Amino acid sequence: MELRQLKYFVKTAETLNFSEAARLLFVTQSTLSQQIRQLEEELDVALFQRDSHSVRLTESGEHLLPCAKATLQDAEQCLTRINDLKAALSGTLNIGITYSFVPILSETVKIFTNQYPGVKLNIVCRNMEIVLEMLKRRDLDFVLCYKPDYQDEEMESHALFDENLCAIMSKDHPLAKRECLTIVDLLDQSMALPSKDTQARQAFDRTYPGIDDKMHIQVEMNSVNVLLDLVRETKMITILSQAALYHNDALVAVPLDNPPIQMEGCVHTLRKTYRKRAAEEFIRILGQSNAVMVRANNWLK
Repeated sequence: MELRQLKYFVKTAETLNFSEAARLLFVTQSTLSQQIRQLEEELDVALFQRDSHSVRLTESGEHLLPCAKATLQDAEQCLTRINDLKAALSGTLNIGITYSFVPILSETVKIFTNQYPGVKLNIVCRNMEIVLEMLKRRDLDFVLCYKPDYQDEEMESHALFDENLCAIMSKDHPLAKRECLTIVDLLDQSMALPSKDTQARQAFDRTYPGIDDKMHIQVEMNSVNVLLDLVRETKMITILSQAALYHNDALVAVPLDNPPIQMEGCVHTLRKTYRKRAAEEFIRILGQSNAVMVRANNWLK
């Protein structure tokens, strides 16, 4: 049994299409079919049910799939460990972030790419549920997002900073000079809120259940940058963490009172898995960046 055969089997099992799997693997369909046939002969079982209309996994194929994935992941970690022993960092670092973390990441990316040009950064920006699920599938090396309100035994959360949600608006907004705002202050305002799949919105809705029906919500979207552009050019108000305003002097963040909505910015990793040196370096630089240094926790030391 070869790793190449397992790789071909996994890709075919994921696509359930021999021609598509061959295309994604950059091999001919005949090569793919031959390798899978050799794997089936070695195991003395059929892994796929094939007919003129569809491809399906057999019972044996369904049992092999998670084992094959785990074997390929272990092999990749072995290769990563060996590469990390070399003097220069190289390879690909896969990072998941949520939308609120976009503004505070640019400084770290600039420093890291200058110091480690041999490392390719693959940064995926999605909502919390998606990036954490990608982490559990080992598609990502770590995730930067606020701490979820549930515990997952497969993951560790390492705190970078604590932060409250704020009402964010243009500097010339009538409420911009207030020291704090209550939810009542916002009921007659035009609101541009993050979409319901974002952590900021979920935290806001948990704190003020049913408030959507009482507020004048004109816009909902999951793009932090577009939301900030919108409130800068209008009299709308949005609800985001103060970190979203990093290097944005055209807006102000007014704290929400009664009660304040606290969120904990974290680095999330899988338990009992090897952490790439590149990941450690990226997180170290992030923790020392101007964006988070004031409240950073040096959990790597």
